[in-house]
Amino acid sequence: MTAAMHLKLINPNTTQSMTDKIGACARAVAQPGTRIAAVSPRMGPASIESHYDEALSVPGILDEILAGEREGVDAYVIACFGDPGLYAARELARGPVIGIAEAAMHAASFIGTSFSVVTTLGRTCNLARHLAERYGMDRFCRNVRATDLPVLDLEKPGSDARRIITEACRQALAEDRSDCIVLGCAGMADLCGDIADAVGAPVIDGVTCAVKLAEALVSLRLPTSKRGDWARPLPKAYSGMLSPFALHG
Repeated sequence: MTAAMHLKLINPNTTQSMTDKIGACARAVAQPGTRIAAVSPRMGPASIESHYDEALSVPGILDEILAGEREGVDAYVIACFGDPGLYAARELARGPVIGIAEAAMHAASFIGTSFSVVTTLGRTCNLARHLAERYGMDRFCRNVRATDLPVLDLEKPGSDARRIITEACRQALAEDRSDCIVLGCAGMADLCGDIADAVGAPVIDGVTCAVKLAEALVSLRLPTSKRGDWARPLPKAYSGMLSPFALHG
């Protein structure tokens, strides 16, 4: 009998309602026997909408990875479209660590020859473009479109967010001539199916894609390589507020 798989889904912001929502979306697609713990870090920003927010979210993410390693977690999902702290998390983790932007962009490249990203604030568009370049996805990415919705508007009952995002997706398909849409925020995870039905094209949510990729890698017994870039960090002293992050041989 196959042992149960333990996945930890880390929402790098501290907004619990968003964590609960993306946890529910993740569990809806997980295979039977996969246990998903959806968590927010004990420290960090309420939402991530800038380089500053992203940088300050990373200690909380790494704290959750270190805790997961003590708990025997098999794989991790970093549920923010900026994929903050992804490479540092891979240095710490034995098992796979999947960022939702990387997962969504790769999934899009499997089902179409082009995609557009529909995200929140305009100031985050270049963050998404830079990730596409890093992941070798820039040749597939036709455009990154902002809806100018603050991330936390996605959590407000009665918000007009669904209509605004749907219309942006429809415009992307028509004007960018893209084959599919990548949703550029974990807080949009619950909108994916409804928007796909409305626009008549595949709409990809990185949270659910990352869960399925993590499950596949664990099932294939493919851990994070500890040769080269993602070898465990060298032990050394850290000072001040970072002293608890010091690693020991």
